[in-house]
Amino acid sequence: MRPIRVLVVEDSIVFRELLVQNLNRDPAVQVVATARDPFEARDAILAYKPDVMTLDVELPRMSGIEFLRKLIPQYPLPVIVISALSDKVFDALNAGAVDFVAKPAVSSRAQLQDFIRNELLVKIKIASTAKIGNIKRTVMEQEQQSLSVKGNNLVVAIGASTGGTEAIFSVVKDYGTDIPGIVIVQHMPQGFTGMYAKRLNDQCRVQVKEAQTGDRVLPGHVLIAPGGDMHMHLVKVNGAYQVEVKKGPKVNGHCPSVDVLFESVAKAAGPHAVGIILTGMGGDGAKGLLAMRKAGARTIGQDESTCIVYGMPKVAYDLGAVEYQEKLTDIAGRTYALLNKM
Repeated sequence: MRPIRVLVVEDSIVFRELLVQNLNRDPAVQVVATARDPFEARDAILAYKPDVMTLDVELPRMSGIEFLRKLIPQYPLPVIVISALSDKVFDALNAGAVDFVAKPAVSSRAQLQDFIRNELLVKIKIASTAKIGNIKRTVMEQEQQSLSVKGNNLVVAIGASTGGTEAIFSVVKDYGTDIPGIVIVQHMPQGFTGMYAKRLNDQCRVQVKEAQTGDRVLPGHVLIAPGGDMHMHLVKVNGAYQVEVKKGPKVNGHCPSVDVLFESVAKAAGPHAVGIILTGMGGDGAKGLLAMRKAGARTIGQDESTCIVYGMPKVAYDLGAVEYQEKLTDIAGRTYALLNKM
């Protein structure tokens, strides 16, 4: 099997060479070209036809985000963005990048090697399987749904990974303020989840925030698990739902883990919940979604035709955890239909 052909786009010569040296140590990856700016990158894409591109957001002559907006429609190519802590990364994802990694503030070669081995290489390998044609940046507005069932005893739980930031937005933007409280785990590095929550809050009708222990799960509100080393759990206290965010070991290689959230929803909410699993590599969330379904919850999985990576929803479907498979644009409508039967 031939190695994954990678184009590295980075203006810092030192960081660029370190990336090349360390990426080439993995026999599954081959850096076929490098570029200092988008113009060199465009020429390299035409000449070398890479499988995956790594892209710094801040580049000379043209920003990485503008480059993405021009590139993806003409040359659908999986792109991993390497970004400092900035909400610009979400503009890059909206422009067509598959995923991102946080640029490390390393003080040693060992730290850099650890970052490349445990983060960047993993993302590159996942990106090489991504279906770029499934990235849709213009989504038709859905007809406004409404909830006939009232009360605070219902909850919606969502889990996603690769491709999930845009998928979650596509679903959540179609929810009105009458939607039951929503809890979300999106695999994301520490520091970025707060910015992502603010972005959703500014663009959606519901109120969105990064979760903290003790936050109540209220209708029209969304709580997003913070990235880093903590898991989010749903609990019921005095008859009302709230979340606990506490440190714990990685589950399925992730912290926060979708399985941890879904299993807590199965225990706390039982049949009064809807579970939704969206695009992502691996199987995190599949067993938890099955636990939810066995507890009487209704469950939805994103279908293959609209997933960037049909991993997590496929594993969940194969386990029998998915009750309904839906296109991304139909998930909000299905959510309301299921809630209205509770």
